[in-house]
Amino acid sequence: MTTVPPPTAELSADEARRIALRAQGFLGAPDRRGGVRGVLRHLGAVQLDTISVLARSHELIPYARLGAVGRKPVEDAYWTPSPAGTSPASPHAFEYWSHAACVLPIEEWPHFAFRRRAYRARPHWSHELADEAYGAVIKQLRAEGPLTATELGGAKNGGLWWDWSEAKVAVERALMYGEVVCVGRRSWKRVYDLAERAVPAGLLHDELDDTECLRRLVALAGQSLGVGTRADIADYHRLKAEQVETVIADSGLVPVTVEGWAKAAWADPAALASVPRGRHRTTLLSPFDSLIWERARTERIFGFTHRLEAYVPKPKRIHGYFAMPLLSGGRLLGRVDPAREGRTLVAKQVSLESPKAVEPMARALREAAEWVGCSDVRLERIDAPALRGPLTKALGAL
Repeated sequence: MTTVPPPTAELSADEARRIALRAQGFLGAPDRRGGVRGVLRHLGAVQLDTISVLARSHELIPYARLGAVGRKPVEDAYWTPSPAGTSPASPHAFEYWSHAACVLPIEEWPHFAFRRRAYRARPHWSHELADEAYGAVIKQLRAEGPLTATELGGAKNGGLWWDWSEAKVAVERALMYGEVVCVGRRSWKRVYDLAERAVPAGLLHDELDDTECLRRLVALAGQSLGVGTRADIADYHRLKAEQVETVIADSGLVPVTVEGWAKAAWADPAALASVPRGRHRTTLLSPFDSLIWERARTERIFGFTHRLEAYVPKPKRIHGYFAMPLLSGGRLLGRVDPAREGRTLVAKQVSLESPKAVEPMARALREAAEWVGCSDVRLERIDAPALRGPLTKALGAL
């Protein structure tokens, strides 16, 4: 274990919570001039997921911070559109394995060299692959430009979802190696191109050693979290504990203590330089939002237990398929499991921590409905039946 220097600051639990909210873009006026790209660079990673209820998670994350930003501009902000018949311009982002499959700022490409090297050295894979299949995919991309797996020869063999075709196995392996990069999504299918064509020349290298890569990612995680334990910091880009141990003392982060936290913490010095002030966002959060994606941290900071239940058998769900926590006043005050039926946003299940959550939930539901083009909100199950009337009234008043 790395010897922890004496703490540079002692933070109350409330101070740590506010620092985390500001670091994640929920406290203080965000710099809207940066738009979605600014949010991406501020967070360092935006998680992707196949589930789409109100919208996909990578759309919900900038929405939660910026408000009703258009859904097409979100996509355009991540991926630079290509003029018809030409090679793609350099993207502002790339998709790679970070916390999970994430959109990442393109300037961080060199800092994932350690992970690309690890994949290249991997001794075994779930899928067998003939050498000629890998080469054929690279050759086709070089000749034809950006393509989906379907256009490369088909994504599946016809069996279960994991029964990939040789072309799909080959291009995904090339993505992990860094020879290929995802330059966008088309009907949720990855669009692949050669990294040598898509990544700016000044960034297209694996020259940084593992220590340099890890030091940068630990520093970025600390900046994005504001304050966190070693486990919090490791989880942000899914680093191993021993990887964090080797670099955290040289990352620029400083040791702190936090009231009520059982383990040592580290903070971004910039986060300690001023008191977090400003307006709090009231919004619904994707379960994949980096503010809450780590369950233990969410419980520690907010006293709020949240779990994605999409993969839980329906009879065992407590809060619903895609329950979205309600953030208001810097607190998590409840959650709602939403759905869409035509132009109606359906609140299938609403859980409120107290009557104080009624008005914020009504505002969050109305704003979300308008964002996705719904004109009505319908309430179904309310966990606290006595709050149905007040919530219905609050929705009607907006």
